[in-house]
Amino acid sequence: MSWNPALSPGCPDATSLDSIETLIIPRSRDIGGFEVRRALPAPKRQMVGPFIFFDQAGPAEFLTGKGIDVQPHPHIGLGTVTYLFRGDLHHRDSIGSDQIIRPGALNWMVAGRGVSHSERTSQAGRQGPHSLFAIQTWLALPEQHEDMAPLFEHHGEDSLPMIEDEGVSVRLILGTAYGAKAPATLFSETFYADVRLEPGRRFPMPDEHEDRGLYIVDGSVSIAGQTFDAPQMMVLRPGDRITVEAGARGARLMILGGATLGGPRHIWWNFVSSSRERLEAAKEDWRAQNWGQGLFDLPVDDHDEFVPLPG
Repeated sequence: MSWNPALSPGCPDATSLDSIETLIIPRSRDIGGFEVRRALPAPKRQMVGPFIFFDQAGPAEFLTGKGIDVQPHPHIGLGTVTYLFRGDLHHRDSIGSDQIIRPGALNWMVAGRGVSHSERTSQAGRQGPHSLFAIQTWLALPEQHEDMAPLFEHHGEDSLPMIEDEGVSVRLILGTAYGAKAPATLFSETFYADVRLEPGRRFPMPDEHEDRGLYIVDGSVSIAGQTFDAPQMMVLRPGDRITVEAGARGARLMILGGATLGGPRHIWWNFVSSSRERLEAAKEDWRAQNWGQGLFDLPVDDHDEFVPLPG
């Protein structure tokens, strides 16, 4: 998809700083020389639309033979989104999916009642020095879909809609925005996109969604004359028309949101649910290690190790 008039802000807007409902500074942690920045959940904000977890992984550099090795681990009640800027990851899960993901593509795994998966740097990726830079998010499922059968979809870079204007490039990863629709199967109203802005370019946030946020991956933006640098997340006031302007180095943003769910979610480890009872059942099932007999199995080609239940 080429130029879309919805990307042209036109007349100056009346955005004020009151339009920023919550400003989130991601928490950083080092996991063996690899930095992860977590924006959601935050103390003042659990979700943005259905998005309940938002991690920036890297950028990180690896020597030949090294890489990421996330062993098989379980999920319930959510969908996981893996989106890469650099590097690759080999996804394998307990429903038989086996997929290498590369920059610009989408891996979308819906856990439903229960799934396990692993994510590792591919063997080809380990053949020389390499880097990894990624965003991983979870979307909480509506209550009526929390017990659905798990599913996995991969959508290549070429299948994700591109919306472009002079100095503005938007890749729509999930849902609907600016008159475009991404191909992934969703269960609630959602939008999620990778936005690149050249220096000084102005960009309107979509205004048809109830809940909206933006995360600054690189560079800076200004809103109502105030500058915000990477990495920060802003949750925007519903209904306000918001335009952001890229700073002197340009900006790369992830924009996200959608309809709010019917209520808050309980989170424990890798489990998300509207019901504490579902969380307890998932804990006991993973602890029991009765693979294939209950909620969980292990990936067919990656079953020699797994992450034990914490505690």
